[in-house]
Amino acid sequence: MALAEAIASSHVSAIEAMEAAIAAAQTHSGFGAVDVLVPELGLCVAEVMEQERLDRPARFVTRPFAGVPTLAKNLGSPFAGIPASAGSNALRGIADGTADSEFARRFRKMGLIPFGSTLVPEFGLSLASEPIGLPPARNPLDPERTPGGSSGGAAAAVAAGIVAIAHATDAGGSIRVPAACCGLIGLKPTRGLMPGGPDFGNHLGGLASEFAVCRSVRDARRAFDHLAGHAKGPTPEPVLDPDIQSRLTIGLIGDLGPFALDPARERAVREAAALLEGAGHRIADIPFARLQTLVASGMRGFDRIICASMAAAFANGELDEDKLEPLTRAVLERGRALPAAELWSAEQEAVLAAHAMWRLFGEVDLLLTPMLSAAPPKLGAFPTDHDAVEAHWGRMTAFAPLASLANMTGVPALALPFGEDADGLPLPVQIMGPMGADRRLLTLAETLERLRPWAHRFPVAGLPA
Repeated sequence: MALAEAIASSHVSAIEAMEAAIAAAQTHSGFGAVDVLVPELGLCVAEVMEQERLDRPARFVTRPFAGVPTLAKNLGSPFAGIPASAGSNALRGIADGTADSEFARRFRKMGLIPFGSTLVPEFGLSLASEPIGLPPARNPLDPERTPGGSSGGAAAAVAAGIVAIAHATDAGGSIRVPAACCGLIGLKPTRGLMPGGPDFGNHLGGLASEFAVCRSVRDARRAFDHLAGHAKGPTPEPVLDPDIQSRLTIGLIGDLGPFALDPARERAVREAAALLEGAGHRIADIPFARLQTLVASGMRGFDRIICASMAAAFANGELDEDKLEPLTRAVLERGRALPAAELWSAEQEAVLAAHAMWRLFGEVDLLLTPMLSAAPPKLGAFPTDHDAVEAHWGRMTAFAPLASLANMTGVPALALPFGEDADGLPLPVQIMGPMGADRRLLTLAETLERLRPWAHRFPVAGLPA
């Protein structure tokens, strides 16, 4: 929003902001954030936007991010003019981004100008963004570590200041984990709030949501208000709760049960709870055991749905399976061998898990949890050059045990930084709420952001000092 305000007040033009973002993408190419750069597209739209600012200023200022450069994730809703490959050689040159999705149309309507796509792991199957044959996405806070996945390129781009906001998707933590790794705000919205049309295939049985990674809660809230609702999707329209700002009962999950939680990240979530209690909220301890069965159900459902969707994607024989990475090929074969009864059973578990979350949110208004069990690992911690699918899922679960639960049950969840560890890396926490409580999450996140603000290391390209 600061960059949009600078553009609207003529401190910098939309063209200059785009030129700065393109230059930053090239300067910071070592972070591996950008997969495909389409500078001519960004500059062309920036020129149109700048002309609108001069000729139709009243319309220009109705766009909250008018003239602000952005990047599309190379997985999810298509953006016209930006080739999409889901990080796979099997798709490169096939999906050319000829038409906007409804989500992309709303992104543009906010005034955002995409000029490329961000790096993802092949088909989003990892919590690191290191597709074989391409330079890996690196964490700008420590280039030897991962920025997370699958929206790792998006998070790296925003953390490095190439752009201030970037498109992201989340089917098992893929918005929140990269945000947590890079000191950003990452919201996975309530199921069904974000548009997925006219092609609803990326919903993955309800697991996937689309939104963005941002540098502030203010930006996330403004984007949410302009993107959410009237999705006309396959699920009923969620009802958004009032943005309650009075005293809340917040359930604290201060440990991760059988999953090791490093002391710094445990202290962070407990300190966040203490500060919220000091701000007038009531804290209720919730043992991890209350969620342990649900976490296991969530990972089983994730496995079945992801594997089955991969089998469906390759069912017509039009894509070259020989170009797939070993892990992706193993996921594909696992999906082909999956009995229909197992998939049905996983979906039934998801229904029961969602009901269990409703019961839990009958006792507390929100949950406060650790987001990650440890610091972002070194590059190579989530390899994809093997066929051990269950071991791979296990590594992801150990890193972010409470990530996929929100996807399986459809509830909103938000990650944000709450201080830094001895190495200067973020100490992220997660807030979860009942269906439709997205704005309540954002309000609590604003409180935490105010109590312990995160200092970004890189300035936003084009933003005047």
